[in-house]
Amino acid sequence: MPSYPQTIHFIGLNRPVGIEWSARNLDVIGTIPAEIDGAFFRAVPDPAHPPMFDDDIVLSGDGMVAKFAIHDGKVDYAIRYVETERYRLEKEARHALFGQYRNPFTDDPSVAGRDRTVANTTPVWHGGRLLMTKEDGLGYQVDPDTLETLGRWDYYGALKSRTFTAHPRVDPETGEMFFFGYEADGLCSTKISYAIADRDGKLISEQWFDQPYCSTIHDFAITQNYAIFPIFPTIADLDRLKAGGAHWAHQQDLESWVGIMPRYGKVEEMRWFKGRKGVSAFHLVNAFEEDGFVHLDLCLSDTNAFGFMREAGGIQRDQREIQGGLTRWTFDLSKEGETFEERLVGPPGDMPRLRDADQGRPYRAAWYLSMNPQGGPPLPGGPVGFAFNALLRIEPGNGRIDMMGLEPGMAISEPVHVPSAQDGHDGWLLMVVDRQAGEADFKSELWVVEAGAIAAGPIARVPMPLPMRAQVHGAWVSAQQLADAA
Repeated sequence: MPSYPQTIHFIGLNRPVGIEWSARNLDVIGTIPAEIDGAFFRAVPDPAHPPMFDDDIVLSGDGMVAKFAIHDGKVDYAIRYVETERYRLEKEARHALFGQYRNPFTDDPSVAGRDRTVANTTPVWHGGRLLMTKEDGLGYQVDPDTLETLGRWDYYGALKSRTFTAHPRVDPETGEMFFFGYEADGLCSTKISYAIADRDGKLISEQWFDQPYCSTIHDFAITQNYAIFPIFPTIADLDRLKAGGAHWAHQQDLESWVGIMPRYGKVEEMRWFKGRKGVSAFHLVNAFEEDGFVHLDLCLSDTNAFGFMREAGGIQRDQREIQGGLTRWTFDLSKEGETFEERLVGPPGDMPRLRDADQGRPYRAAWYLSMNPQGGPPLPGGPVGFAFNALLRIEPGNGRIDMMGLEPGMAISEPVHVPSAQDGHDGWLLMVVDRQAGEADFKSELWVVEAGAIAAGPIARVPMPLPMRAQVHGAWVSAQQLADAA
């Protein structure tokens, strides 16, 4: 294998694999319920070539789309590169041509003006299409059967934004997808595109507005009546980029903001609320309305969780010193002013998962990843350098928390939720779990867990025959949805 930098972004669970492969009838330990019928798609960053610079990061890795196909208790697997324009150019050159993370001024001159996205963050299913997305560009459509890349998706030219979020929201009743793109018209722009696609995947609305400063907006939320845009002070600067610096630098002394507008309204109706200085959240659990209030539940920390973003802003803090937790922000839209209420509702963690049916509605339970001190030192890996070793289930209404902890030397990736048609059944969670088997050797398994009884551990396990690299996000698509699309 070619030589990669020996930094946290290329060792441990972040060690490059770079293998496209497939297998049928993987071994299953236990029994997979018949109701689990469909495909678990995963977004896996995996650099096809050593980077141009040794300080490159996980998030620059070429996107791979992986698929666990599950039917009648049997499991097949396949993984392929997303053939973005960037991937194809470097494949032909047989070496890296694109430079530092989201900084085109560091690229080889031969690729000036070419599409830099690696489509490595989230598989998105909507309107019968599978998109591989990363927020610095448009999504790439992928054939859900063969995993062949079909091309960049811009709604037949109707979408004017240059970027597409990795976290759109789909309304469970209308089937509409609500999404946005920041830096919508270019580097370091404050322009945000807010758009809606109908249940068939047709673009029906796109509006643009400005955010208070050019920040990284990784996620947003909807309720039945509102769209909610949290803005955190991790900002871009064009002069810094031109000097070869980082795209993002966190500003600890800068206020956060939240913009709320009617989800079918005009951007001119946006109300802005001012939040605490220096806080950060990359992932939101859910938002909903209750008795005239709007609640937003998010995985909040008192600074940016990514070391390279903190350090670019001059913030030197150990990852273990970061404070925060699952937090609820409550907005009273009947009152004037910029303030809102905040309260802690759960332990620290991230990578939350919600039932699709609860999107934008009051919800009983959610799941997210956390760190269990009893599980020993975390394995090296993932975007922040340390992998999670526990899965939590929380009922925010009453504070009840259950945990599935792992043994020392194990790590867990974000789960996806599979619903059940049985009354009173919470469905299942699918997730990949890694175990360290040697100094640089890791074994992976697909786990099937009862969503309402996570402390019991897996009811089925699927050992993987080859090494796997940690995913970012995943998506579950039912067999019926796949058949309807076909």
